[in-house]
Amino acid sequence: MQTTQLDLRGIHVPETISWWPPAPGWWLLGVGILALIVFLYWIYQGLTRKTAVKTAKTLLVAIKNNRELDNKQKLGELSMLLRRVSISISPRSDVASLTGSAWLCFLDGPLKASPFSKGIGVHLADAPYRQQMPLSDAEITQLIKLCEDWLKHCTQPVRSQPTKLKKPS
Repeated sequence: MQTTQLDLRGIHVPETISWWPPAPGWWLLGVGILALIVFLYWIYQGLTRKTAVKTAKTLLVAIKNNRELDNKQKLGELSMLLRRVSISISPRSDVASLTGSAWLCFLDGPLKASPFSKGIGVHLADAPYRQQMPLSDAEITQLIKLCEDWLKHCTQPVRSQPTKLKKPS
């Protein structure tokens, strides 16, 4: 055979593989990583919330059983405990600035009745500022029971609800 009879072509190098669009495997990997991040964040939020409530329940028992605290100190400790738990399980911007009746309405959120704004819980807002007699042992016991009930219902984040102000007549 002679070389002039063969119709040979030169060596052809294949085109380089472009980086875009990525192969389907890369798309799946990206979606999987994103889903994993969202799932881990969700788990973290749940664990943080449960840990905050679990710790608060332990602290509540400690306040309840502490014989060295008088009723006014117990009331202050209960108020601080509820505030810390609320900030831990709800957005700080929704909770940190609440005072007075707005704070009590926020605490009423997870409960069916309004025990904080219309019941024994009203003492959390005004008792630290009153110069009257401190709460009785029975009232402190009721307040501790109310705080226990509130902590049982606080497994989900509590959103503050806007308070409706009544127009003066």
